[in-house]
Amino acid sequence: MGFLSRLFGNSTKKETVNMANVKLAVIYYSMGGTNYQLSKWAEEGAKEAGAEVKVLKVPELAPQSAIEGNPAWKATVEATKDVPEVTGDDLEWADAIIFSVPTRFGNMPSQMKQFLDTTGGLWAQGKLANKVVSAMTSAQNPHGGQEATILSLYTTMYHWGAIVATPGYTDPVIFGAGGNPYGTSVTVDQDGKMIEDVEAAVKHQAKRTITVAEWVKKGNQ
Repeated sequence: MGFLSRLFGNSTKKETVNMANVKLAVIYYSMGGTNYQLSKWAEEGAKEAGAEVKVLKVPELAPQSAIEGNPAWKATVEATKDVPEVTGDDLEWADAIIFSVPTRFGNMPSQMKQFLDTTGGLWAQGKLANKVVSAMTSAQNPHGGQEATILSLYTTMYHWGAIVATPGYTDPVIFGAGGNPYGTSVTVDQDGKMIEDVEAAVKHQAKRTITVAEWVKKGNQ
């Protein structure tokens, strides 16, 4: 058996587990549309596996004047105006959560951090423990903080007592997307276009996340 066969093993078989009872919240922040697109791919992948999915955005904190002065930002806000804003109730509802954020100096954007900072009440009640979580990100160059951004978000998840489900190297599509084992990450050029082809990797990550969530749910029954 070759290295790749040993590495990936029966990953496809694992993804055929019945996930009809898994509820997935895909929570994102997007200024130029990239992380919204990643979130929609995650939604597609999870629905293909039978999960119930909500795509939700965190509230925008930037002043309207800043948004109006950036055509791409303004277009994204307009295109996603009907996407619901996430609430604590959505976190309680979800068995699994996928976060998608751009990098900001190797960290998550303040919009996502502000939302996470509002979850203290749920955390104190133990309502965030055992949620299965994963994360995705984007930046304008491969070494612009992509891995650090995902890891910074996972730090909060460890405090929640959540179960972090990374893609690792569980499928060959990970390599085609750049090989980030912590979560799918993509490079975006000056025109806002994605450099790497990450759609398949995002869908695999979504399916893996809800597969792990299904295992957790079954173990708690």
